[in-house]
Amino acid sequence: MSRFFLAFLLFLALFAGWAMWYITPAGLGLTNDSAAYLGGARSILAGTGYSDIWLDSALEPITHYPPLFSLTLSSISLLTGLDPYRAARALHIILFAANTVLLGWLGWRITHSQMAALLLALLFALNGQLLTLHAYAMSEPLFLFFSLLSFLSFDLAPPKTRKTAIAALFTKNRLLLTGFFSGLAFLTRYSGLALIATLVVSIFLLAPDARLKRIITFMAGAIPPIAAWFVRNALVAESATNRTFHFNPIELSNIRTGLWNAAHFLAPLPGLPEWLFQSGLLQIGLTIAGVGLLGWLGYQAYQAYHLRQSVNPLLFITALYVWGYLGAVLFSMSFFDASTKFQPRILSPLYVSWLILLTASLHFLWKWKPPVSPVLTTLAVVALLLLSGLNAQNTITELRTIDGLGYASWRWRQAEVLAYIRRLPPEIAIYTNSPPVVYHVTGRASRVIPTFLNPVSGLPRPDYEQALAEMRQELFAGRAVLVLFEVSNLEEAFGHEVALQFDGLPVLLKAQGHVLYGKLEKPQ
Repeated sequence: MSRFFLAFLLFLALFAGWAMWYITPAGLGLTNDSAAYLGGARSILAGTGYSDIWLDSALEPITHYPPLFSLTLSSISLLTGLDPYRAARALHIILFAANTVLLGWLGWRITHSQMAALLLALLFALNGQLLTLHAYAMSEPLFLFFSLLSFLSFDLAPPKTRKTAIAALFTKNRLLLTGFFSGLAFLTRYSGLALIATLVVSIFLLAPDARLKRIITFMAGAIPPIAAWFVRNALVAESATNRTFHFNPIELSNIRTGLWNAAHFLAPLPGLPEWLFQSGLLQIGLTIAGVGLLGWLGYQAYQAYHLRQSVNPLLFITALYVWGYLGAVLFSMSFFDASTKFQPRILSPLYVSWLILLTASLHFLWKWKPPVSPVLTTLAVVALLLLSGLNAQNTITELRTIDGLGYASWRWRQAEVLAYIRRLPPEIAIYTNSPPVVYHVTGRASRVIPTFLNPVSGLPRPDYEQALAEMRQELFAGRAVLVLFEVSNLEEAFGHEVALQFDGLPVLLKAQGHVLYGKLEKPQ
């Protein structure tokens, strides 16, 4: 690596960190899951363990959300004195810079080209969708960080230039370290299981000798952190991950959402995503690219396994991970978690993998023998950089002018219904269609409105009628209120039709699309 390469990569990292700091002056954006992660971190700091303090119920250990993001936030809070919400902003500034560096390093390891590596880092740092992803208090940036570390530490044919004792130790234990990083990725997002499976398959196909020994070494690094989490869950909860096996067919609307978001990633300029989506070119292009990638993987696997020829291991696992991750998400949606949607956060590992494969493809075209290839590659790179630059400029300008993303927006902080709730006596319970709103804005815990179907499993709740009767009794006795938020642009939640189940319940306040019901006097 030249000094120019290292200096420019450092510059890109500083730019990425600055951009994240610049677009989040009011703090990171907040979502449904943010309440779980921030609440979990605050619960750890309060000494009550990793628990659901944002819900007004018996304090229950969290198993639905893996713990590492909350543990990281609570650790930063202990060291700095920052609230986990502020700690999350500091962490994500560092993570966006670090992920930029890791991608540049990964690009160099794959292509052995410093220019290709810098192009990959630049495409990541200028990508508006990935910048926006890091601007929310969610676990995906940390998941990408550990995933990239797993990729980098995975190298079946390390360079012979590593001669230091530290380098020799790293080389000897690289699969153990790779397993440990992938285990941490799993503890950040359960979809890290796809990363572990991808690496195991890659070791089996690409390692000509001692396959079983290598796989055991890898799993020796991955299993301990995962086992510790599952043992904890077995001791304090009834389920390892709060998920049950049940078939839930993926809705067509969910697939259309995924394609729509993919269009915005691939063509991030006004009008282009709509045209790609509606014309059918997106679907055709993704199908051709997916089949082509699958064919390339099959050819590379045949060369490595049967012919024992050397292949690029990092490029192979990146391509395999595209299919492995997509398959894992589809399987999870179909059998474990019906509430998962193809939002940008879910697609983000695919986005990063696509950038890696795109850069590797451009590098291949640049080195191709036809004389016209370098010219076409140069034009493609210039077009990509212009598109990415415009996308970054538009995203940075837009996010800077928005006073808070998601539930951190000013419109939630100034909502009259939430101001009313803030003044309620602590003994008054709050039923709502969106507990995260109540927790993020007021800091109060609230209760979920009983639903006939469990949104995660898609199965009927056996205690639905009893829970509904208890809620009705609390509301009409004046011991609770019901608040229904207009959150259709942020999440799927029950709307105002819920109030029809409680005929005769007075409206205490109606403002800005939100309605508060209850039988109590207006607080002073």
